[in-house]
Amino acid sequence: MTTRLPLTPALFSATPRVLLDNPAFTVELFRFPSGIEAVKLINSRGSLIVLPFYGQMIWDAVFDGRSLTMGSGFTQPLPGNNIIDTYGCFAFHSGLLANGCPAPEDEHPLHGEMACARMDSAWLALDEERVTLQGEVEYIKGFGHHYRAAPSVTLLAGRPRLEIAMKVTNLSGNPMPLQYMCHMNYAWVDNGVFRQTIPQAAFQLRTSIPGHVHPTASWLDYTRQLASAPAEFDGLSRPEMCDPEIVFFADNLAKYGESAEFSVQSPQGYGFSTRFATAQFPHATRWILHNADQQVAAFILPATCRPEGFLAAKQADTLIQLAPGQQRDFRVETGMMETACPR
Repeated sequence: MTTRLPLTPALFSATPRVLLDNPAFTVELFRFPSGIEAVKLINSRGSLIVLPFYGQMIWDAVFDGRSLTMGSGFTQPLPGNNIIDTYGCFAFHSGLLANGCPAPEDEHPLHGEMACARMDSAWLALDEERVTLQGEVEYIKGFGHHYRAAPSVTLLAGRPRLEIAMKVTNLSGNPMPLQYMCHMNYAWVDNGVFRQTIPQAAFQLRTSIPGHVHPTASWLDYTRQLASAPAEFDGLSRPEMCDPEIVFFADNLAKYGESAEFSVQSPQGYGFSTRFATAQFPHATRWILHNADQQVAAFILPATCRPEGFLAAKQADTLIQLAPGQQRDFRVETGMMETACPR
């Protein structure tokens, strides 16, 4: 039996309050000083802080006493219309009409309109094995697109892992474009090693330079070497080479199997991993950045296309077109490693 508890903004205050508590889960509600509502989902291994009415971002994730979240200057989520206004979260939904870094000719914000969307509704669903925060938002523009987005975050009982899902339904009488990336900003792992179930040769270095990247001479030399030999990447042992960011792309993942798993493993014995279906996510990005303001080793960002903007996806023929009434579903499992990821 599943118990459903609706959430409203009036339930949240500066003082945390326990909404439910049982042997498997505790759920707390609170409001950040910035005014943004937050739900803390807790199990025996750790916790998630999710923003139910703010794009359903996962602000923080902690398991076994270790934070999974990127380092940044943000101490709390801040109100904004663009993800760069609050770029300190563990994960956000990138898209949905457009995704990634816009080219000069693009008109969409960085990582699209969904990242900071104000959700229309949110609720909790609880059973013995999981607690799920769900929500919906309806996007509509006069003479424009009309869709419903239904994201969810699930914490599993007794495990240091979570599920992130998204359902998108075209409510318009016309086709709509769809670009989606599950953007997980994992913590930096000193001297970490990447592993995956696809060949290392599947990754290619991004050679274009987006407008927010300001290269140095040493970075240009390093990336020229990586372009010809991506497998030689050693940036997690040399963080100074990851400022500005280093980005790799892997495409056509379905040719390597129905599912894919990626991980980053620390010499200290812990690791993070992500699994997903390649039919849902045929493309993936690896994003690494280390400087005084941000430290992130996003070992895999599953997506429907490369994150180079709307026009780039259209030109590459990776832009999805949803027919009227059509729905697409996406699901990712991620968190602390429980078993070793194959090399």
